[in-house]
Amino acid sequence: MSLQCPLPASLADLAEVARVNRVDTMDMFAAAGNGHYGSCFSCADIVTALYFNVMRLDPNRPDWAARDRFVLGKGHAAPTLYSALIRRGFMPESWIHEFEAKVGVKLMTHPSRRYQPGVDASGGALGHGLSIGVGMALAGKMDRSDYRTYVLLGDGEIQEGSVWEAFASAAKYRLGHLVAIIDANGLSVDGAIDDVMPMAPLADKLTAFGWEVVALDGHDFAALLPALDIDRERADGRPRAVIAHTIKGRGVSFMENVRRWHADILKPEEDRIARAELAEPLS
Repeated sequence: MSLQCPLPASLADLAEVARVNRVDTMDMFAAAGNGHYGSCFSCADIVTALYFNVMRLDPNRPDWAARDRFVLGKGHAAPTLYSALIRRGFMPESWIHEFEAKVGVKLMTHPSRRYQPGVDASGGALGHGLSIGVGMALAGKMDRSDYRTYVLLGDGEIQEGSVWEAFASAAKYRLGHLVAIIDANGLSVDGAIDDVMPMAPLADKLTAFGWEVVALDGHDFAALLPALDIDRERADGRPRAVIAHTIKGRGVSFMENVRRWHADILKPEEDRIARAELAEPLS
């Protein structure tokens, strides 16, 4: 199925794109034999909002200097990004079935700027994404460019100390074109965030670090779009942190808010149920 959504997309269009994104993710993980279902499904709506409404992009020019940048800090959610890039026309649809954890495949388990058109930063160990985004945003400010830089972080990822060094640096340099989006689904591979390493009060901490903070429902496109679509004229202001409260495994009933589905293998009957539940856009 080819899906080239006219931009800016309506809320109904975005819901359908996000549905397709989750199905694409299932197809990629089926090709690999396992995957991070919960982590991908929680951020599918955020990535859809960015790539199909908010970000300035040109699939025919993936390295266009004026494009908005996106860094996937939580790199294990790569299929969510791959689906968005495929459905926007950066990569062919046939690549969906070439996702695997080995060198040489079209789509690897973490994104690679070298091998995948439209990927702005290669992923790997978590905790480095925001630092990369700070560098991109600072370069744009020095060049007097109005491109915006978006970094998607997991709420487990922000337990890394390097993330907070990046938060401090972004505020110091007043990177008004930088947006950090925290996929706050409350769970990590090790368990509940509040049990492993509590981040509360997160909004207060980010405010104290010099960021403008917006907290919202990360599955509500009507709330996401204005929070993400920052003014290009705010080149010298506070960076924005969007705390997106999401549901791990969003869209598949037996996966929602279940730690097991941070990464696991679907049994045939589970696959059937999940696909049936993803046959219609989520309300």
